[in-house]
Amino acid sequence: MVTKVDIGDIPVDVVLKDIRNIHLSVYPPTGRVRISAPSHMNIDTIRVYAISRLGWIKKQQGKLRRQERETPREYLNRESHYLWGKRYLLKIIEREAPFAVALQHSTILMHVRPETGHEKKEELLDEWYRKQLKVAVSDLIALWEKRIGVKVSEFGVRKMKTKWGTCNPQAKRIWINLELAKKPKECLEYIVVHEMVHLLERHHNERFTALMDNFMPKWRSLRDDLNRLPVRHEEWDY
Repeated sequence: MVTKVDIGDIPVDVVLKDIRNIHLSVYPPTGRVRISAPSHMNIDTIRVYAISRLGWIKKQQGKLRRQERETPREYLNRESHYLWGKRYLLKIIEREAPFAVALQHSTILMHVRPETGHEKKEELLDEWYRKQLKVAVSDLIALWEKRIGVKVSEFGVRKMKTKWGTCNPQAKRIWINLELAKKPKECLEYIVVHEMVHLLERHHNERFTALMDNFMPKWRSLRDDLNRLPVRHEEWDY
């Protein structure tokens, strides 16, 4: 059940759950705010918490609203798509043969059966992106395990609504956002390192920052580059 509270002129969705800690999230593209809180916590306490984080909320909303959005993709001939930050034109080839996607010079070739719909084309391209990303992430993990001195037990790729990556330090598992296949490889490397450093330090505290400074001195610049790039045009749900 979602309860609505207003913090000044900012509406906040409050969800009470069987959890131990309170979680605050600001969601793209418009900056909607949600707080997940333990079921025993009263609304007044949650309101005070939200007020204490008001500056952070407004900062996150500003960043999201300023970020450029991609136009919705229709998966038509000569439509622009990106791989590792480079622009390619889509070429649809209809034939009675297995589905396939391949890169050829400045073109992404998509082989589909006649009358293939938009959703299937999107699924095909997403799966192709997933394969590219898995190879790149695997190589980066192998490189950085030696440098950082940690071991990743498992990694995966999935669509994420609010994060570029996540880490479960206990399971030593990291997840990478599928959208990173469209961004420069340096940005992907920053996210992989960021999540791997969480295997040494769970929280975004001074120790985490010091570790990032040590392993990747230019990480702030890469973070800013990533946050300036256009993101998928989508009305995010949660």
